[in-house]
Amino acid sequence: MLIALTEEERKSLYKMGEASRPFAEKVLEYVVSNPEFLPPFTDVPEMQKDWKAITELLPIYNALAQLCSNLDDTLMEAGSEVMVPASSYYKSVQMATKLAVPSAKPIYEDLRVRFERKPKRPAA
Repeated sequence: MLIALTEEERKSLYKMGEASRPFAEKVLEYVVSNPEFLPPFTDVPEMQKDWKAITELLPIYNALAQLCSNLDDTLMEAGSEVMVPASSYYKSVQMATKLAVPSAKPIYEDLRVRFERKPKRPAA
């Protein structure tokens, strides 16, 4: 079952990175082979359940991360391929407005909103 964490919860968690996985796996082996060092408050079945979830979900995550990265690249490329001619069109409308070409001004007024600068908010 997947969960959702708040930003605060994410910040407060002890993170297991790529380099920590072998360490955690070895600890899980040692808690079984050498339980005499196990603190009494440690829930080994819960650790094993969480490790099983990690080993099962990580390959799915990695595949999805690659898919998401490729999807992001595709969207970026497609967006660029739309924005280049769109910018050319806007510049053409802008020039037509300067030359007082009929019907150019309403189009320019509608499209220029994209390029208007918003005032900066005062620092708190």
